[in-house]
Amino acid sequence: MELLKNRILTDGRALNEQVLLVDSFLNHQVDPELMEQVGEEFAARFADAKIDRVVTIESSGIAPALMTALKLHVPMVIMKKQPSRILKEDTLQTEVFSFTKNAPFQLTVKAKFLPKGQRVLIIDDFLANGEAASGAIRLIEKAGGVVAGVGAVIAKVFQPGMANLKGAGYRVEVLAPVRRLDKDQIEFLEEKA
Repeated sequence: MELLKNRILTDGRALNEQVLLVDSFLNHQVDPELMEQVGEEFAARFADAKIDRVVTIESSGIAPALMTALKLHVPMVIMKKQPSRILKEDTLQTEVFSFTKNAPFQLTVKAKFLPKGQRVLIIDDFLANGEAASGAIRLIEKAGGVVAGVGAVIAKVFQPGMANLKGAGYRVEVLAPVRRLDKDQIEFLEEKA
């Protein structure tokens, strides 16, 4: 998706070989028009997948997931990272390690929002090590759902997440695959025509 790549090159910033800052349009301040186009792109890429619902993990994946769900005309479910006093009954949980926060957290979702047999699309802002996506997959499959695919707005393809998910047999679509980062340098993986 050239529009997204150009926005990353214009407004994003590589802090080092691991960190890409895109907080001005994706995960702190959000550009709704860009997110609408991201949603359209994911909906087009997964048009053949018969999606019943879109799932994301709070909070940075909400904007692209919501727009994708809107374009697919299906509900969106938000998996929670923080414990809740009111989210107790009928919940599924799994532990996920956050490399950003350098700590584990309990990924939580109400089972009733993942009906058995439904085809679920996971949408997130970043895919790096794949821990969050793997946690979401565990919960969807535990609920009896089918993971129809994983979509990432940006993937750091030099980290193992995308390869691990594909190796496990999951369909992965990435709008901006980053091949290499270095201080103030961002290189995208060239996509085959």
